[in-house]
Amino acid sequence: MNFNLDQLQIFLDVATEAALAAGVVLQDYFGNLESIEEKGRPGDLVTAADKEAEVEILTVLRRHVPDHAILAEESGKAGDGGSPYLWAIDPLDGTTNYAHQYPASAVSIGLLIDGVPQVGVIYDPFRQELFRAARGLGATRNRRPIQVSRTTELSKSLLVTGFAYDRRQTSDNNYAEFCYLTHLTQGVRRSGSASLDLAAVACGRCDGFWERGLSPWDVTAGIIILEEAGGMVTAYDGSPFQMGSGRILATNGHIHSSLSTELQRVPPISIWADFDKFSRLG
Repeated sequence: MNFNLDQLQIFLDVATEAALAAGVVLQDYFGNLESIEEKGRPGDLVTAADKEAEVEILTVLRRHVPDHAILAEESGKAGDGGSPYLWAIDPLDGTTNYAHQYPASAVSIGLLIDGVPQVGVIYDPFRQELFRAARGLGATRNRRPIQVSRTTELSKSLLVTGFAYDRRQTSDNNYAEFCYLTHLTQGVRRSGSASLDLAAVACGRCDGFWERGLSPWDVTAGIIILEEAGGMVTAYDGSPFQMGSGRILATNGHIHSSLSTELQRVPPISIWADFDKFSRLG
């Protein structure tokens, strides 16, 4: 599909309007939730803030781009399924943090065009940080350009990761990798928000990020922001990233090969501990 930078700028501005509107909802509800629900999996929470923030986003998108398709975390798919334009929306990435009044959550809005992330906005209403990018237009934080870090050695890097909601039920989780890489680096952080993790790598606060069990709304915006900031995104083994896999390796580029190699060397968790025993405890 042919599209120009002016079109991408328009879509970027639309995403920004939607993210800021959702951010107002998140600020209003913070500390004022009357109920918190689970969506079927232990720890997979949803609140009125998620739902109302998503309504705000959808309202903006339907006003500006009514012919585009939408994939939203809370309401699912909408619009023309044959459209080359697909908005991937997470109105509240970091709901568990939010529900506990831990201020590490964000609005994430990304646009895929023919399946490729092209526009992304991540808004952290608690730090008042707005990350934006569009293909060929660069990446910014609060309208100022950002770049990835220059760290070249894994031993000197700071990484960030997360854990999937099904970590209690499956041994295919992130526990072993977290421990293994903690020993090889200067540390591994866990924020509880994949979009903020990708933004942290994009602006140089962290050097690399990996995670599994992710959905398109978790990563679409962060991928384009990171790539436009000079970073690299692939599968764990360095092959092209597949949106449907749920697994992502994202770095400043300099440590990408070494982090990919080490991820593939991690012994299975069954060697480290009796996972079945721990899962029963949960």
